[in-house]
Amino acid sequence: MYRTHYCGKITSDEIGKEVSVCGWVQKQRDLGSLIFIDLRDVSGIVQLAFDEATEKSVFETAFAARSEYVMRASGTVRPRAEGAVNKNMATGEIEIAVTSLELLSSSATPPFEIVENSDVKPELRLKYRYLDLRRPDLRNNIITRSKIAKETRDFFSENGFYEIETPVLVKATPEGARDYLVPSRVHPGSFYALPQSPQLYKQLLMLSGFDRYMQIAKCFRDEDLRADRQPEFTQIDLEMSFADVDDVIDVNERFLKRIFEKFVGIEVQLPIKRLAYKEAMERFGSDKPDLRYGFEIKDISEAVKGSEFSVFASACETGSVRAINIKGYGDKFTRKDIDKLTQFIKSYGAKGLAWCKHTTELTSSFLKFLSEEEKNNIFSICDFAEGDILFVVADAKNKVVFDSLGALRCHVAAQLGLADKNKYEFVWITDFPMFEYDEEEDRYVAMHHPFTAPKDEDLQYLESDPARVCAKAYDIVLNGWEMGGGSVRIHRRDVQERVFAAIGLSPEEAQEKFGFLLDAFKYGAPPHAGLAFGLDRLVSLVLGLDAIRDVIAFPKVQNASELMTGCPSRVPDQSLADLSIAVTKTETEE
Repeated sequence: MYRTHYCGKITSDEIGKEVSVCGWVQKQRDLGSLIFIDLRDVSGIVQLAFDEATEKSVFETAFAARSEYVMRASGTVRPRAEGAVNKNMATGEIEIAVTSLELLSSSATPPFEIVENSDVKPELRLKYRYLDLRRPDLRNNIITRSKIAKETRDFFSENGFYEIETPVLVKATPEGARDYLVPSRVHPGSFYALPQSPQLYKQLLMLSGFDRYMQIAKCFRDEDLRADRQPEFTQIDLEMSFADVDDVIDVNERFLKRIFEKFVGIEVQLPIKRLAYKEAMERFGSDKPDLRYGFEIKDISEAVKGSEFSVFASACETGSVRAINIKGYGDKFTRKDIDKLTQFIKSYGAKGLAWCKHTTELTSSFLKFLSEEEKNNIFSICDFAEGDILFVVADAKNKVVFDSLGALRCHVAAQLGLADKNKYEFVWITDFPMFEYDEEEDRYVAMHHPFTAPKDEDLQYLESDPARVCAKAYDIVLNGWEMGGGSVRIHRRDVQERVFAAIGLSPEEAQEKFGFLLDAFKYGAPPHAGLAFGLDRLVSLVLGLDAIRDVIAFPKVQNASELMTGCPSRVPDQSLADLSIAVTKTETEE
């Protein structure tokens, strides 16, 4: 037996007892006749003590110990000397008087110090991720993730869900992000896809009569990365038979209440508020609104429609003019700050940012072009008063207005320190549009996925006016982050065929891609609905982190590569030949 105790679990109850511990040297302090070693394992740190009573060979081994050496120590637990107690350590009242010390493995000098909240460059940390994971804060992130996964399984098992695995090698059915493709050796020229979600399989499980399914599932999407996105990610995936919107929302609200009360220590008030998609966009410019602060968007189109100021008037013809009032913070924004904000919103398609500030005097980039009546109407709509600053975006496309002002309100709130990480504002977003128009492909595409059920009253518009159709879809949002989303599913073949037609799939294409699902609907499909949480995002929100990378043991970087192992990488020509694949050089390689 290597050890009797974990380093961080030894308490004053063990005083006088013989113990053995193993771990890494956090640091060694040589005081001449005294040597102290902080030994670290997954549970924490314990102090090893060596003095004049220590056997010479043991003392010499301690003297030679260096950072990250792996050691095994045995000895007697004793209280620390008076004045040497460290109240910041769980084991700060005791130490081990070592009688035996064994070097299990030496270590080269690490490329960075293994300490909490390291400010080392992310690229270096990821190259040596196995060292990075030794840091207490990152280690605790991964342990918390493990505990949340266990709590998830326990909760859904208690609520009648069966954990069922679905395949990882699946049929390629491109209708969303790009698939990761896996060539088949035994079927030359054919490919599997890695699942973007277990969507179709969990629907088929409902058709199979399992009633309630859940799975902590690996999913894959070949898309551009950002702080909250990885090419491979993990979902808490679930589905329920004979369920509608309220059934799914109820069980998942209770799940969130349990997770956040246990791991964050806050009480989640149920029911969680709901906002229809249209209202969320009009008030916050986003379908994942951050409700921790105000700065709501106000539509001032009616106040400037027909104005002699052509910038506003022309925008009203097909789009709108909208504003946010950063109430009480007018003195926080200089002209230089406003110029920076103008550049910021241009990345969202806006052509410019109009503004009006009332501090010691009233200054503006646009008021001189408006009549007194127009000005007064704007001020009234926006509740504009002394101390405020008003930001206005006008565009012929409402999407540009919403995207720009939605991003601006969050950006400004973060600058002003109003995005309080200790405040938790949950909201359900419901009644999403069923379709959105893809200008590149010149067709409607499903906003969520094409297996989402339209609202019953909108079925009549599937062919005549797809833009009018709302879906039985819902997302759960916390502090501006989408944690999960789901929908009631289509369970009738005729409705599914109509939705496929609405997104431009011919009957032949629909049969080729999804014939197995359409055929299954012939054999008695129950009404069913479900939801999937992003486990990575859920854990990062519980821990108050901005990026999911620090809750994933071995994440990828922005170009979807892993710095530690160097993947993706070339493979031998014979491996490609076995798969009937030839790699051609791109122009940049030639």
